[in-house]
Amino acid sequence: MAEEILLTQEGYDKLEEERDYLVAVRRKEVSERLKEAISYGDLSENAEYDAAKNEQAELEERINKVENMLKNARIINEDEISDDQVNVGVTVTVTDTDHNEELHFVIVGSTETDPFAEPAKISNESLVGQGLLGKKIGEVAEIIVPDGTLHYRIDNIVK
Repeated sequence: MAEEILLTQEGYDKLEEERDYLVAVRRKEVSERLKEAISYGDLSENAEYDAAKNEQAELEERINKVENMLKNARIINEDEISDDQVNVGVTVTVTDTDHNEELHFVIVGSTETDPFAEPAKISNESLVGQGLLGKKIGEVAEIIVPDGTLHYRIDNIVK
């Protein structure tokens, strides 16, 4: 059995959108490039043909990967999420007690991570994500990372 993929509804919708774009738009573009390259004649020494075939293979691989993620997705139902402890699908506000800095994270499944988003979307499988899971407001999470130990006090949890 394939591994279950945790997704928020937003993440699931984005994957569906990507799949639809790849199938309806990109596949057609690559097919046209392939036809054009074939029209140049001798395929044995046709760099455009080789490039188009490689692009087609990469595209089909991505479509397959996205479809498998969608097939194995478990959408996190907001109604089932408790906001009394850190869980997948919540936004958590923490204070880094070592640096007195407030940080905001959205805990998401591994396919939705985006550390540059505001607030940062971190995976429930990451060291920080794992360290925060299950913690309640007021608790301090001690998270061992390669650079040392982080101390994050849980200040707020929002669905």
